[in-house]
Amino acid sequence: MRLKKSFKTEQITLTWDGPGLMAGVDEAGRGPLAGPVVAAAVILDADNPIKGLDDSKKLTAARRENLFDEIRAKALCCSIAEASVEEIDQINILQATLLAMRRAVLGLRLKPHKVLVDGNRLPVLDVLAEAIVRGDSLVPAISAASILAKVHRDRWCAQLDQKYPQYGFAAHKGYGTAQHLAALRQFGACPEHRKTFRPVSDLAGIVKFLDVA
Repeated sequence: MRLKKSFKTEQITLTWDGPGLMAGVDEAGRGPLAGPVVAAAVILDADNPIKGLDDSKKLTAARRENLFDEIRAKALCCSIAEASVEEIDQINILQATLLAMRRAVLGLRLKPHKVLVDGNRLPVLDVLAEAIVRGDSLVPAISAASILAKVHRDRWCAQLDQKYPQYGFAAHKGYGTAQHLAALRQFGACPEHRKTFRPVSDLAGIVKFLDVA
């Protein structure tokens, strides 16, 4: 008499990817010649959707401002972090960007199960993470993070413009426009310029201005 073997099949849940809170992460300010690089992390609320999320660069300034407030009000949690000009000059812009992203994730009130990051590089995290090229156009949580980071940095530039109006930071947001480069040639660099960025070091002997109270 032959015995029949019985086989049981079980569904296995992959421990490295499963259900849980998902955070989107993006940055603003890698290219400018001045100021911090800013990163944001957002965990959206599926029961409280936000319409019109998109890559911040595709939205008007007014629309970004409105969405900034809506994201802060409706998201389960969000966090905005920076890496300073000094850190950028010390460890380079890529590493400073990843540092700001890490700080943003660590600043979340709730710990995500997974983090989706715009681009092709990941910060050092203790949770599952995935880099998504053009994620700011594809993943709503990354779109929300891009908006928070962009608005935060634009507001920082507006404040800097009041302190150093000769550079026109409110208009060019620190990017190397003709106006900005002309101001660097005329006035040198202010303390918020990134001294390791070649246009700054080439066009201006590093001139520090006294802080104005």
